[in-house]
Amino acid sequence: MKKLFALILTLAVLSVAVVGCGKTAPTSAPAAGEKKEVTLKVGATPVPHAEILEAVKPILAKEGIKLEIKEFSDYVQPNMALDSNQLDANFFQHIPYLETFNKDKGLHLTYIAKVHIEPMGVYSKQVKDLKDLKDGATVAIPNDPSQVGRSLNLLQKAGILKLKEGVGVKGTVQDIAENPKNLKVVELDAPQLPRVLDDAKIAAAVINTNFALQANLNPVKDSIYLEDKESPYVNVLAVREADKNNEALQKLAKALNSPEIKKFIEDKYKGAVVPAF
Repeated sequence: MKKLFALILTLAVLSVAVVGCGKTAPTSAPAAGEKKEVTLKVGATPVPHAEILEAVKPILAKEGIKLEIKEFSDYVQPNMALDSNQLDANFFQHIPYLETFNKDKGLHLTYIAKVHIEPMGVYSKQVKDLKDLKDGATVAIPNDPSQVGRSLNLLQKAGILKLKEGVGVKGTVQDIAENPKNLKVVELDAPQLPRVLDDAKIAAAVINTNFALQANLNPVKDSIYLEDKESPYVNVLAVREADKNNEALQKLAKALNSPEIKKFIEDKYKGAVVPAF
C-alpha cells in the first residue's frame, strides 16, 4: 500500500512539473506587440535594379520586412521564376516587355510600381556620329521582340533609317522601309552587346542602359545617340496578379517610389537612369 501511495505521489509531482513547463512561452514566439519579420524574395538584373533594391533595404527593415535580392543576367528567367513562386516579385523590365512576355508565355504577371526609365543608347568605337557610318556598316541591336522595335525606332529618330508607316514599337527588321546607307542590322543577345563594340565588324550597337552601366559605359557621356526622357519604357516592379494587393509587396512598391530612392537614383546615375515618379 505504501508503495502504491509513493507511486501516486511521484506521478502527481511529475504532472505539476509538466504543467509548469507548459506555462512557459516558447522562446521563438514574438513578444507582445512585436511583428514577425516578413521576407520578400525579389529577382533583379545587377545594374541598376539590384543596386536600387539595396538602397531600399533599410527602408523596408523599418517595416519589419527583410529583402532578399536574387540577381539574374538574362530577361527570361526572372519572369519564369516569379510565375513559379520562386520569387515574390521581380524588378528588371519595362512595361512593353512585360506585356509581350505575358502574351507569349500565357502568364498572368502585372506591375504595382513604376520606378525609372533607362534611356537606350547607341554606342560605337568607330564613329563619333551616326551620320558618319560607312555604307553597308553593321549595327547590332538587342534580339528580344520588344527591344527590336524600340531599337529601330531609336535609329529612325536618329535619322539613319525609316520604318514602314504605323509599325511603331512592334517594328521588325523586315519593316525597314528606307535604308540610305544600306546598313546591316543584326540581332544579338542584349548582355552580349557591350562586348561586340570591340569587334571590327560591328560599327555600332544599340545597348540597354543596365548592360551599358555593367560594362562601365556612361550613357550620358559615352553614347553617340541617346533616347530622350519621354520614353514610354518605364521599368516596373512586377508581381503575380494574385499578389498585387499583398501588404508587404505594397510596402516595397511605396519604398521604391519614396523621396529617398528618387534622390539615390538622381545622385548615383546622374541622368543615365531617370526616376519615373
